[in-house]
Amino acid sequence: MNKFIIRISIILTLILFSCKTTRTIIKEPIKEYGADYLFEQLKNNELKFDFFSAKFSIDYINDKNKASFKGHIRIKKDSLIWISFSPALGIEVARLMITNDSVKFINRINDTYFIGDYDFVNDFLETNIDFDIIQSFITGNDFTYYENGKFRASIDSKEYRLSTAARSKLKKYVKESEENPKVFIQTIWLNPESFKISQVHIKEIKKENIKLVAIYDDFVFIDEQLFPSNINFHVIAENNIKVAVDYSKIVINKPLRFQFKIPRKFTQIQ
Repeated sequence: MNKFIIRISIILTLILFSCKTTRTIIKEPIKEYGADYLFEQLKNNELKFDFFSAKFSIDYINDKNKASFKGHIRIKKDSLIWISFSPALGIEVARLMITNDSVKFINRINDTYFIGDYDFVNDFLETNIDFDIIQSFITGNDFTYYENGKFRASIDSKEYRLSTAARSKLKKYVKESEENPKVFIQTIWLNPESFKISQVHIKEIKKENIKLVAIYDDFVFIDEQLFPSNINFHVIAENNIKVAVDYSKIVINKPLRFQFKIPRKFTQIQ
């Protein structure tokens, strides 16, 4: 039960947004551009932040299993993601913190905690994600530390589409401990007016039967920047997982605290 809760929490971390699948309809023809130009526009229009916080509500579906959560997320860019789960009356029942190399979880329901690394996440999802990928999915931005040179540009359903059959991490960011650096097949759709990501699909070349999909919608202005307040996230695998999350009270660039203290009486689980 403990590991089930941790795994759900990590999946939710990957997708903290919600559930409208409609996409903006552009009536006028759009101009054709090359991949380099589209990537430049994508990067120029990404959410720029040092700190991010928001409240959320989540509906989680795994085949016939359903669950709902509420809570609060905080992010320090490129450093850590902190989540507090408070399903009722604002009382916290669990807390999760993810850094570049660790996963920590406190379960206040039964006084236990977990400390591990990304092997736990990747064994469960049967994939090979890292902090950069998680942060990018949450914020609606593109990956930061992956190469951009192998994409092709096209137009699809009145949106720009960037696709590649092989996207890998930049060599200078590959850790010595990574024996098999991940290589992804990836497709990105861009809104032709805002150049914000409206949808992204990724799957690892070695595990093409596992696919991660995010659909971003209901963009709102946060400090004069567009941000997707809703996302559909779908893990397509042997057991399909869907998550719908609604955001509220979004704040960026306000310094935050990331408290994570494990009470002495809590028992560690493996």
